[in-house]
Amino acid sequence: MADRTDCFYCRDSLHGKKYVKKDEKIMCIRCFDKHCANTCAECRRPIGADAKELHHKNRHWHEDCFRCAKCAKSLASESFSARDDGKIMCGKCGAREDGNRCQGCYKVVLPGTKSVEYKNKVWHEDCFKCFECRLPIRTQSFLTKGDDIYCTSCNDKKFAKKCFHCKQPITSGGISYQEQPWHSECFVCRTCHKSLSGTRFTSVENSVYCVDCYKSDVAKKCHGCKNPITGFGHGTNVVNYEGFTWHEYCFNCKKCSLSLANKRFVIKEDHIYCTDCAKKV
Repeated sequence: MADRTDCFYCRDSLHGKKYVKKDEKIMCIRCFDKHCANTCAECRRPIGADAKELHHKNRHWHEDCFRCAKCAKSLASESFSARDDGKIMCGKCGAREDGNRCQGCYKVVLPGTKSVEYKNKVWHEDCFKCFECRLPIRTQSFLTKGDDIYCTSCNDKKFAKKCFHCKQPITSGGISYQEQPWHSECFVCRTCHKSLSGTRFTSVENSVYCVDCYKSDVAKKCHGCKNPITGFGHGTNVVNYEGFTWHEYCFNCKKCSLSLANKRFVIKEDHIYCTDCAKKV
């Protein structure tokens, strides 16, 4: 007859059943969980025979309970550090707690090594890198966005407004026109290239012009007085008819000078007449 195998605690037969052997004692799963299972350092519950167990320096955890005390990140397959107060932390959070740990690689910054200090934090010199291009900052200027560090070049490419004219970043100053940003040096008359900052100007199809160039090169000419229709100052209202344009104050009868704005009129040989004078011409 085969030897009978019984649970050390409850004496039930273990034939055909799962069992655990600990300290030379054989026991069923239920008795192991009740009498021998380690207690999880986090949730304070037993770590059953079927559960994944992690341990460090005589302390035990369920796999799901082995998390950073600061950010709750799982540490089952991550590097970690044990604090003097018993807390377990991931490398990043541990580095933030320890002033002498590099914020980049989370390793200790040894005395005498080249390092960078910023806002009470420390980095190895080669670990103080731009978040975008990943090159060390060293002696360059830099800017921060939240916890991320950027060299000035990457910061400008990623965050700076782009000039509406040249499409390059605006790093300082600039002008806003029609809700679009411009470099001051790009905000110039399209024709004469004179700076328009602080002067009167107008725009046509996304191009800007000084008053003089607009009058001479762009503005329509009044069919009456032959002067440009600029929209500046006196005579901002215009009359359009069959491809011709007049200042409103020039839209008068050729014979009697009666204003024909909003009145019936007749055109003869490129001149306009009121209805009465047209009969006499």
